[in-house]
Amino acid sequence: MQNCTRISIVTPSYNQGKYIERTIQSILSQDIEGLWHVVIDGGSSDETLSVLRRYEDRVPWVSEPDRGPSDAINKGFYRSSGDILGWLSSDDIYYPGALQTVLDFFEKNPDVDVMYGDANHIDENDEFLGKYPVEDWDWERLKKTCFISQPAAFFRRKVFERYGPLEVGLRCMDYEYWLRLGKNKVRFVRLPQLLAATRLHKEARSIAWRVACHTEINTFTRRHLSKTPDEWLFIYAHAIAESKGYNRNQPIRFISTLIYYSIYAAMHWNNHVSKGVVKVFCQWIWEHLFLADKRA
Repeated sequence: MQNCTRISIVTPSYNQGKYIERTIQSILSQDIEGLWHVVIDGGSSDETLSVLRRYEDRVPWVSEPDRGPSDAINKGFYRSSGDILGWLSSDDIYYPGALQTVLDFFEKNPDVDVMYGDANHIDENDEFLGKYPVEDWDWERLKKTCFISQPAAFFRRKVFERYGPLEVGLRCMDYEYWLRLGKNKVRFVRLPQLLAATRLHKEARSIAWRVACHTEINTFTRRHLSKTPDEWLFIYAHAIAESKGYNRNQPIRFISTLIYYSIYAAMHWNNHVSKGVVKVFCQWIWEHLFLADKRA
């Protein structure tokens, strides 16, 4: 690690050998001074280590059992010295020029603690799937939805030092971190420029573990905000309905499942069912049952 390090990027890795080389290349191709990149692997058993050995003259790495991606990212941050920190999962990529853009932004905006840019969703073959729904900074809005794309987000080292590492054991550790920082009035700013892409594939945590992710979100929003917003209760109920194979083509089963699990979630996390929740139930019944019968 060199004293001139300006930005440190950590890649947590575990059995993503078919993608990690593209991740590494997207970082090394930035070709900027002061970049330090480390891969913290959790003990992969696929082709990951053979890929890492090909780049070990430019990218330090370690492979050992860990407690998940948050633990790996924290290890990397503690080993780093850059003033600006970010992490890029072993299946995501940066676009050309992204990191220079990040450094330029922080230099021109010394009062900003966290900056985030725009991002795309890509598939297994790097093909564009759609834009990540990034929005301008709004604390009240962040409580209801995660509009920050993690690969396109960066923060100053002092933020990590003051507000602590990522919470180990979480799948949605990025959203928990943004809430933690936002609650403490850390200054976020969006730069409306494309910086990164997050890969959607069948192994991705956000798809494979959707119900578990929303269980986590409901738990830590309750902890940070004193209550879980109704919007997250509904998303949790939708995730369960979809996991059971129910959809809008089965309106009675679909709506009854949504209502049941929304009530369960409201009681479990908030100890009561709000008037807002009941109002949404009425809208669901009207839209999906009554209007559907009239159209038929």
